[in-house]
Amino acid sequence: MRTRKRVYPRFDFPAAWRSAGMRIVATVCLLSCLTAARVSGRDESSVVRADGGMVVSASQHASQAGCDVLRDGGNAVDAAVAVALALAVTWPEAGNLGGGGFMLIRPPDGRQPMCVDYRETAPAAATPDMYAPDESTLTHRAVGVPGTVRGLALAHARYGRLPWKRLVQPAEDLARQGFPVDRHLAESINGVLRRSAELAKTKRGAGQESRPEPPLPDRDRFAELRRVFAPADGQRWLAGQRLVQPELAETLRRLAAGGPDAFYGGLTAQLIEDEMRRGGGLITRADLADYEARLRNPIRGSYRDCEILGPPPPSSGGIALVQTLNILETFKLRSEARYSTRNLHLIAETLRRVFRDRALHLGDPDFVEIPSHLTEKEYARQLAETIRVDQATPSLDLAEEFHIADESSQTTHFSVIDGDGLAVANTYTLEASWGSRIVVTGAGFVLNNEMGDFNWVPATTDRAGRIGTPPNVIAPRKRMLSSMTPTIVTREGRVLLITGSPGGRTIISTVLQMVLNVVEFQMDLPTAVAAPRQHHGWFPDRFDLEQSQDPRYGDASLRLRELGHQIRSVGSQGSAHSIWVDPDGGDYLGVADHRLGGAAVGIARRK
Repeated sequence: MRTRKRVYPRFDFPAAWRSAGMRIVATVCLLSCLTAARVSGRDESSVVRADGGMVVSASQHASQAGCDVLRDGGNAVDAAVAVALALAVTWPEAGNLGGGGFMLIRPPDGRQPMCVDYRETAPAAATPDMYAPDESTLTHRAVGVPGTVRGLALAHARYGRLPWKRLVQPAEDLARQGFPVDRHLAESINGVLRRSAELAKTKRGAGQESRPEPPLPDRDRFAELRRVFAPADGQRWLAGQRLVQPELAETLRRLAAGGPDAFYGGLTAQLIEDEMRRGGGLITRADLADYEARLRNPIRGSYRDCEILGPPPPSSGGIALVQTLNILETFKLRSEARYSTRNLHLIAETLRRVFRDRALHLGDPDFVEIPSHLTEKEYARQLAETIRVDQATPSLDLAEEFHIADESSQTTHFSVIDGDGLAVANTYTLEASWGSRIVVTGAGFVLNNEMGDFNWVPATTDRAGRIGTPPNVIAPRKRMLSSMTPTIVTREGRVLLITGSPGGRTIISTVLQMVLNVVEFQMDLPTAVAAPRQHHGWFPDRFDLEQSQDPRYGDASLRLRELGHQIRSVGSQGSAHSIWVDPDGGDYLGVADHRLGGAAVGIARRK
């Protein structure tokens, strides 16, 4: 990915938007209720300002669906449900019916913020040692019990305003009537079709596909994926071609009419069980019927004069974010530039310590006791004292020798706020890009491969990629550990920032830097989203710099190496679709991250 020049200079948004010319532009954007202010130099990014509501997601069609719900009198939770279901149609590599995630909800009226935990669970037949160490995750056996539909329904039952059927209808229409794919979706579908066809021919491939696989009744388990998503001309998808998904439309029709029970029971549940039986998977109709989404209190912390709200376990994101901010708060980051060697070094050293604690302590709270000290300020001060400003700490000095296996980066996040200030941050996933790549025959949707997020080999932890720490070992009906970090930042009782990202374990680092960029370094939101990001995950002992040749780094890469860091340049990290609330006038600024495309859509307040 080319380094892109920053389009917006540093300036005070409230003052700039109060100018007559900018007010005219904003009015045109709001009346059209379309993705507006396309930014020259940012590939399909969008920046939109509005005062009646905002939706920012990975898909123009999904953002528009949410915007239409707000216009029809729905609130932010209604819009979030519509967006999530529409993404299952328009961004199938991560948007889903067959996966799971976390929805963070912050009411504007003083009510308790809440997190809907709809993370997938292990089937009842799962056992701690059911997988070989190097077994493929692209199989029916790697599928966890999906949580998305129950989670969306629970959020709607608790907070929604419009009828459920109204929220499902946009997704059904998109699936039945089809929609023109954009460049990002065309590339995604072409890629998964090519890789799946190669795997079907060779039975072996690169990365995950090269792992030994147990015998399965149907070796060509990706045939339905290729049938459902193959382009009409049999060649390649091109931007502008229309994708129609009739089987998925029928699944959504049943969901609209029967609610979540039409997914976890009835024909859809039978189709899932039949698919599992054909491929040697473990999920049964009983597993589906027994699945429950959970309402959990969010993780709460503070940074400077802001409150931080994040998801609780089984997501590691909220605890890790608050712990990281607590440590960094002990340093005067603003005394130097955002990309000074010192500040980058402190971010790396902090993340190194937080990811160590994540691996050792976090898991499903229904199975594991989570230490309370992880988010305490005093514990953060103790960790901060172990950081040397003139030398990197070798990761092996912090714990026994082991290496943490990578998580997938294919997740998707969206942010929503309505005219009353009800805010929603939602992150959900299939785990790998296109999950298990298994499409439920006759139902049209892709299944996750989230079982790969458990620790597969109990009591075996080493640098070769095996993690066996007890908190995240497989157990029946247990939820696997996640890095998803939907986040809401408030100041003086009002929402300031809604953000989140895909990216596996880099999600935590990306969200951290969104908060730092806005709160600590006082960047406007377009600048904060466009700014290059960094990640350190403890193991491998490596500091990743997004676009390390970006001039904002100066000579920091060289200086960091002198401090003992192993530096790796990466092309892209995360995709932080975010909303900022103007503290002066209360307007909403939505920014879709250019890295993976997407759209911000806003509406004007009714007069």
